[in-house]
Amino acid sequence: MKMRRILSLDGGGIRGLVSCLWLTGVEDALSQAGKPDLLKGFDLLAGSSTGAIVAAGLAIGLAPAKLADLYRDHRYTIFPGMAERLWSRSGRLLTAGPSAPKYDAKGLEKVLKQVFGKTTLGEVQAPLLITAYDTVSRAPVMFKSFKPEHRELPLWEVCRASSAAPTYFPAHAMKVEGRDCALIDGGVVANNPTACAIAEALRKDAQVDNSRDLVVLSIGTGERTRSISLAAAREWGALEWAVPIIDVLFDGNTDSVDYIARQLVGDGYFRMQEHLHIGLDDLDDTSSTNLIALEFMAKEYLANADTQDMLAELARQL
Repeated sequence: MKMRRILSLDGGGIRGLVSCLWLTGVEDALSQAGKPDLLKGFDLLAGSSTGAIVAAGLAIGLAPAKLADLYRDHRYTIFPGMAERLWSRSGRLLTAGPSAPKYDAKGLEKVLKQVFGKTTLGEVQAPLLITAYDTVSRAPVMFKSFKPEHRELPLWEVCRASSAAPTYFPAHAMKVEGRDCALIDGGVVANNPTACAIAEALRKDAQVDNSRDLVVLSIGTGERTRSISLAAAREWGALEWAVPIIDVLFDGNTDSVDYIARQLVGDGYFRMQEHLHIGLDDLDDTSSTNLIALEFMAKEYLANADTQDMLAELARQL
């Protein structure tokens, strides 16, 4: 199976909206160049966390604009407000204790079931790779639509597992290849799954001779700029680091993968990413103010001349 053209989508919670908007720009560039649509334009789709949801949506034929509406319309279901969180936490106090995850994931599961229904991983319309991490075996899990052992796995469950960000959502219990797993966010493995997708493309049976034959589009969700001061980094202990360390780990592996991909692929590598203003970087800020700001940032980035030139070159190479 040839996997020369790769589309990779980062994690980022509610900021998946940014990825969807940027994908509409990619669609426009392909259309202007007389090239096939997104689903036909790539040989392999890869996603982590919120990127897994977007990639899976594309793989069942949903348009980026439709996926953007998912984030707008269901944000309060996925990330409930304070009153619902307190009610949920009170109900989990005896079973999970006072340090239970921020959300119980019931809303997330409801939305995923609504979007993907009974579709299995093997029924998607394009090859799909989704990352997760099993806390039982302490090993990454690479869900593959083209792997026989994964074909019958419910797509909604695969996305639920990949988006179970520690401290935000509980791990997802799931049997994979006969093993009982406790699966958490794919961002723990690769918040930017580009390197995983490149490795898959370079397998012996993937019909790609070397990384320089690849065309890779890697799409971020915005890069954090909020600093952690020297004093904080020196003085914080386990309690203070508990939530910030998740963001630091996700950011660190995202940037390292970007560096690796640039070196491996060269001129065939394209990355869509933009710095976030402080206050836009929370994974779960579903306020209207934040969504408006994210949309403005995403559209401003798309309108930039350098971005348009990059997309035109991408379309030419695909």
